Amino acid sequence: MKQLVVAERVSLIGHIVSMVFGLVGILLVVPNAELILNLSEFGQTAMQWSMAGGGVVYMILGAAAVLLYASRTLGVGRAVAFLLPAVLISLTSELLGTSTGFPFGHYHYLSGLGYKIAGLVPFTIPLSWFYLGCVSYLLARAGLEVDTKPSLWRHIGAIGLGSLLLTSWDFVLDPAMSQTTLPFWYWQQPGAFFGMPYQNFAGWLGTGAVFMTVAALLWKNQPIKFERSQLNLPLVVYLSNFAFATVMSLAAGFSIPVLLGLLLGVTPAITLWWKASAATTQVTIEPATQEVSVASVKVALK
Repeated sequence: MKQLVVAERVSLIGHIVSMVFGLVGILLVVPNAELILNLSEFGQTAMQWSMAGGGVVYMILGAAAVLLYASRTLGVGRAVAFLLPAVLISLTSELLGTSTGFPFGHYHYLSGLGYKIAGLVPFTIPLSWFYLGCVSYLLARAGLEVDTKPSLWRHIGAIGLGSLLLTSWDFVLDPAMSQTTLPFWYWQQPGAFFGMPYQNFAGWLGTGAVFMTVAALLWKNQPIKFERSQLNLPLVVYLSNFAFATVMSLAAGFSIPVLLGLLLGVTPAITLWWKASAATTQVTIEPATQEVSVASVKVALK
């Protein structure tokens, strides 16, 4: 278990460091290529690595950190039961989107995110759906106390909130990543939301809701009880990826997407994380009280 925790933390740190390198490369090096000449040999090598594979590495490490975390806290079975629907359903949506325009609109990926499946979708994209989708769903599910008082509406609420957190991150990321000096995807039909079609966000909500629903059904009604400290990794992953997208958007001059993301993504995520501790306390105390009551009755009968 200790080795698993170490691997998880190393992956998380590498994920965050890779994002920082990516920001430096995209925002400083690409617009000012002459800066590389003033760096040391090590610095030049680091920048070249960042531009060549930084995007691929940060998504692989993010997926690795979340998969290790989910395996440790939920069990391998439930971790895989989220991974497979998230990857397969998001890949299907992305392949449809890049070939037909449904459900996101007409777009295609450029270079920089790794090998393209069927020549259309970089293999790293379904991984990003998985790790951002997983942390979003776990924050929503724990914050809504789904397993303290199980009900259909709480499960629906967790899926809805998880999908909203996931889509709110895309509010901030998508406009910037498609309009930087070195864009990663291109819209054939730019839309009204800072170059994004509104259909794109409907596609994100729908795709996230579908694979979260499938995962919830595969998990059945098995209890998932988290203390606030156990949700630190999901929150850190969500906030660090939001910070990456925020820096990109602000550098591109897009402040409204950031404000929307803060309102609909960051604020609910922190609130749900904060609520999780109270939910766990109730689960822990109630059985203890019941045991004491039963014990008292037995003594009285004697």
